[in-house]
Amino acid sequence: MKKFSTSFHGYDKMEVNQFVANVAKEYESMLNKLKAQDEEIEKLKKDMEKYEELEVTLNKTILIAEDTSNQIKKLAREESKGIVEEAKRNASRIVNDALIKYQEIEKSAEELRRRVVAFKRKFKQAIETEVEVIDEIADKY
Repeated sequence: MKKFSTSFHGYDKMEVNQFVANVAKEYESMLNKLKAQDEEIEKLKKDMEKYEELEVTLNKTILIAEDTSNQIKKLAREESKGIVEEAKRNASRIVNDALIKYQEIEKSAEELRRRVVAFKRKFKQAIETEVEVIDEIADKY
């Protein structure tokens, strides 16, 4: 605390006035600092609100991205199942077509075998008949 010197009529007016002026300057300086700090606090609060809004927006965006990702995965799984099922159907059809073709070829081969056997029999009979004719001719001469 400041101590003032005394004079004939009380405290020294100049000294008191100087002190009051200094106190007023300090008070004004502190008041200006407080105002500046209040302004900075308000600015920081506004910035914080913006960042909080940005955070909320980013969280929503992340949730939407996750949902979209899950939907894409689900669609991809469904599509892959469809592709696999179609491939199985195509494979079954190809196998069935191959079996039918095999049966047709086997049938044709069997028919050819029968025809070859029949041809051999007829050819053998024809040769035997020719041999008999030759033997008859040979017996006559």
